[in-house]
Amino acid sequence: MKAIVAVDKKWGIGKQNDLLFNIPEDMKFFRQKTANKTVCMGYNTLLSFPNSKPLKNRVNIVLAPDGVERDDCIVVHTLEELSKELKKYDDVFVIGGAMFYRTMLPYCEEIYVTKVDADGEATVFYPNLDENANFEMIFEGEELESNGLKIKFTTYKNNAVLEF
Repeated sequence: MKAIVAVDKKWGIGKQNDLLFNIPEDMKFFRQKTANKTVCMGYNTLLSFPNSKPLKNRVNIVLAPDGVERDDCIVVHTLEELSKELKKYDDVFVIGGAMFYRTMLPYCEEIYVTKVDADGEATVFYPNLDENANFEMIFEGEELESNGLKIKFTTYKNNAVLEF
């Protein structure tokens, strides 16, 4: 399992159930990495998408509260159900939100982090992988500019992956 996230310089990821920045290069990177793969997320992340619709050209698995049922994506209600469902798929990406990222991080072998050199005044944050002994940065791309923001694509490896 992998995770993919964009963070500001304080490891912020969102505010008012929305992304901090509109970064075309990051959106393109996200699409390239996750197209025709499986994405899993918490329910609020699904609700934050345009018209609360699942992402196209992907299997969408959503951990949702009891009582939530949808026919346009796979809905699970417990981590146990999620674990059983994820075992059916090879290439799985955790895509948010904050609580779901924190829950799933120990099970992710790789994390793609787009670092944005700005403060997005976030209210929700991703765990700072630079301060976590289990994670090491294995790739750091050149600094790019997208939509007036300086960004870097990085990849972290989890050296203590847990079985989910």
